[in-house]
Amino acid sequence: MARIVFDLDGTLIDSAPDLHGIGNQLLEAEGHAPISLADTRAFVGNGAAVFVERMRAARGIADAEQTRLLAAFLRQYEQAVELTKPYEGVGSALTALARAGHRLGICTNKPIAPTRAVLNHLDLAGFFEVVLGGDSLALRKPDPAPLHAAFQALGAGPQIYVGDSEVDAQTAQRAAVPFLLFTEGYRRSSVADIAHHAAFSDFARLPDLVRQTLAGML
Repeated sequence: MARIVFDLDGTLIDSAPDLHGIGNQLLEAEGHAPISLADTRAFVGNGAAVFVERMRAARGIADAEQTRLLAAFLRQYEQAVELTKPYEGVGSALTALARAGHRLGICTNKPIAPTRAVLNHLDLAGFFEVVLGGDSLALRKPDPAPLHAAFQALGAGPQIYVGDSEVDAQTAQRAAVPFLLFTEGYRRSSVADIAHHAAFSDFARLPDLVRQTLAGML
């Protein structure tokens, strides 16, 4: 059976509405106009610090404010779960993969505390034997070290990474593992411009794609 590691935001869950709310609370307190939900999705992918950096840049807020605004953002991040939802079919796909004997993990750039909080809130935590956040190791994606660490924690077997973004594709390439691209997440490029082994828009297809990917690896 395979070791299958997933990205989180934009792959298993749509967290943009909660991030949108936090970001706009901070901007309002600073006297700046809000960002859109589309902006929010475009800013996600490289961790909380980069999200705040992109949000600042969009509103012309000085670099000197990064540390203060990031701290304020993180204070709210762990509780920001109420508007976050799994993508349709995620629970059924994870159940099917687990029943087939695959070992599942998470490798995300989201900080580990809000990662665990949202997994618990959505009753998804029990599917995953290992969960690594963006602050779990000294390096984060697209460096392959966190992905390698997640696979190592899952033991032996073929490796597959599932994500939604350019960062995830780069991470998979650097780790030399097959990458399955969920097309309905937070990517900024066209599907054709993102390196992937296979792409899917419906989680009902994921168990079959995993089987096909494993068959091609034999």
